[in-house]
Amino acid sequence: MLRIIISRLTQGILVIFCLLAITFVLIRLMPGDPFTGEKSHAAHIIEKNRENFSLDKPIPIQFGVYLTKLTQGDMGDSPTREQKVSTIIKHSFPASLILGICSMIVAICIGIPAGVIAALKKNSLIDYGTMVIAMIGISIPSFVIGPLLASYVAMNVPLLKVAGWGDPFDWILPSITLGAMTGAYIARITRGGMLEVINQDYIRTAKAKGVSQFNLIFKHAIRGGIIPAVAYVGPAFAMLLTGSFVVETIFQIPGMGQHFVTATKDRDYFLLQGVVLLFGTLIVLANLAADIALVLLNPRLREA
Repeated sequence: MLRIIISRLTQGILVIFCLLAITFVLIRLMPGDPFTGEKSHAAHIIEKNRENFSLDKPIPIQFGVYLTKLTQGDMGDSPTREQKVSTIIKHSFPASLILGICSMIVAICIGIPAGVIAALKKNSLIDYGTMVIAMIGISIPSFVIGPLLASYVAMNVPLLKVAGWGDPFDWILPSITLGAMTGAYIARITRGGMLEVINQDYIRTAKAKGVSQFNLIFKHAIRGGIIPAVAYVGPAFAMLLTGSFVVETIFQIPGMGQHFVTATKDRDYFLLQGVVLLFGTLIVLANLAADIALVLLNPRLREA
């Protein structure tokens, strides 16, 4: 187990470094810079600002300066907001993280039970109906589900709001909006995994020995049946975090999405770099957690 964790961490660090380097270069290849936006400044002021942020140096030297500050815990300052990037992230990231976690909980609570039930009722109306609903969930994007929930649910349920992030009730509709598509994918994946396990010889043997349906499912089948879904959860959680930008805009959530969009528009190199670094790190950690869960569920992977 320790060898697997160390291997995955090493790979993750390499991935983060490559992501950081590629993003650093691509951002600086965009036309303009943070000081050539809509507000006009004198040429000498622009030049001074570029010098203060090391933008007058070649890209390799800029990257070296950025890495040096990063190792000291400094993600740089945002030229357009006149704040430290770490401060901006500190205030906005918790909302995006809560939204991502709640959305994943919604997806798992919907997807795994639906997939298990569909597999147990193979080729029945329940199976067909569940998979049709799952396909609909996959096909409808969040920017359609969100306004529909806001219009037809939030307007008729007193505890739910169309926008805001003040109390846990405000988390419900955005979490459903963001988690619906992932839950639909998990349902289909879980169904396939359960069908494969149910047809295994050891399940038939247990059934022939008179093992109850409950024990057959929860003690023998489900552990192997949800392995494909667990493998999907890691990348899916990362997708939920990065895909929350649209949902945050729809429900006016003060998360990272607003900063990612405005930083791109304003060519705020340091804020954009900080957001990419944060989400890249979260993707690596989510995949690491999924790999550890897979090893715990399938001991044969420990020998790989």
